[in-house]
Amino acid sequence: MPEGNGTDGSRTRDRDPGLQPERTRLAWRRTTLACAVAASLAGRQTLHSGIDSVSLVVLALVVLAWLAFLALAHRRIRAMHAPRPPALSPRAAAAAVACTVALAALGAATLR
Repeated sequence: MPEGNGTDGSRTRDRDPGLQPERTRLAWRRTTLACAVAASLAGRQTLHSGIDSVSLVVLALVVLAWLAFLALAHRRIRAMHAPRPPALSPRAAAAAVACTVALAALGAATLR
């Protein structure tokens, strides 16, 4: 079967190196920034309400969740430089969701 030129709807060409990869990289960076802001606000709330052993553990878990998300986002951003980046694995997607949910739950725990 001859390879199409992509005009007939076939997917035989490499991806367009246009703006889509850049938008995806920027989306990961924005999300990482939002997680950093959430972690910073949790730290501020902890300092404002007084530091005890429980709040220190919660703050340490917030920082750990943020660092895990940062590492995941950095790997994904680097993967976007390939001509055909691999799809986000279900494991990586679950890790990103887990980090986000953990940040939300731990942030709520700092409001106690």
